[in-house]
Amino acid sequence: MGSLFVALARQASANARREVEAYAREIPELGCLEKDPRARAEALDHSLWLRRRTVELSPDNSELTEDDLGCIASMGELRAGAGMSLDARQRVLGLHTALMLREINEVTEAQRGGGVEEIMRMMNWFAPQGERGIGAYCQGFVRVLRRRMRYVEQVALLTRSLLNGDPISAELASAVDMELPDHWAVTVFRMPVRPAADRFLENEIETLVKSHQAPVMWGPGNGDGSGELIALVPLISGTAGGESVPPHATSDLLPDLAPDHLSELVQDFALALGRPCAVGTATAPLPELADALDRARRISRAAPLRRASTRLRPHTLADVFVELAVVEVPFVDAWLRDVARQLDFGPDLLVTLDAYYRHDMHRGATATALNVHARTLDYRLRRVRELTGIDPGSTRGVRTLSAVVTRRLSGAWR
Repeated sequence: MGSLFVALARQASANARREVEAYAREIPELGCLEKDPRARAEALDHSLWLRRRTVELSPDNSELTEDDLGCIASMGELRAGAGMSLDARQRVLGLHTALMLREINEVTEAQRGGGVEEIMRMMNWFAPQGERGIGAYCQGFVRVLRRRMRYVEQVALLTRSLLNGDPISAELASAVDMELPDHWAVTVFRMPVRPAADRFLENEIETLVKSHQAPVMWGPGNGDGSGELIALVPLISGTAGGESVPPHATSDLLPDLAPDHLSELVQDFALALGRPCAVGTATAPLPELADALDRARRISRAAPLRRASTRLRPHTLADVFVELAVVEVPFVDAWLRDVARQLDFGPDLLVTLDAYYRHDMHRGATATALNVHARTLDYRLRRVRELTGIDPGSTRGVRTLSAVVTRRLSGAWR
């Protein structure tokens, strides 16, 4: 055994103690290690064992055995059984990796840079075997979650782990029998009033999750009773929006690149939620889902609230980019709000304009949708022009009044 490995073996006990102390100091959920002698002893034994196995196996580039992986998995089970969160588990793995690398660096510096060949052997072993060890730890962790958590809770954990880029998502996906494609459509359902939690709604959501193979979770509450449901819609290779999707900045501008089943999913979930929703969606590759969530959330806040129906559809950046810009310029928003107030003096003018623009200003289709005579529609459009000085069918009218309608229907002006 070379001098590097001998030095690491000599320092194993001290380094194991330092790791346990770091856990107790830096991870609040493991603060119990300072007060619980049994938990501290278990953590110390595992930390010491892992360092000794590293020194034993790395010189010959030998792999961790099945027994070794089983031991690592048992520690994951122990942590999950104690109620450790996914965030704390990820911090444990990150801290352990950082400390192991730091220990190798300290020994190398003490030897004044000698033993380059030994360092390379150690690092060549550390990366692949470290990945196998993390995989085993995650497997043990998830085994406990499967026993203790209901299906929808496991799916919510999967959703959160994907958004956070947590490697445990692969194990969680396997546990709930889902695939993890490379691209997703992050979709946010915004509701002014969040549905009360009950078993019926939970069963409905579970059925839809299994049917659409789309992980979902409830978003954080805003303290005003509103809520949001976040769905990750897989873009499977070979479907619209699959591997042929251009970079996300482009695909967000092209709503027709959304997957064919996205509208159906939106309608199904909205009907289950049973209340008006504003739906925003943004596509992204797997590593960029957190950014896509931010975009989808912003889009949902700018999108109009609609009652659950077969006509409800997800909105993309291309649908509300004007309104998103308006939000950032208060004096423009105030001006549009003043225009909206003028529409209050006419008969159903806001509803009429909404239908007019949703039907691409086609008079016949608009009148049919409103269930009114074409002459009635013409009267209302003239009334809009009289009150605002803006012709709804002009370029200015489309630019101004469509933004007025969307801002009013989004609920932004209360």
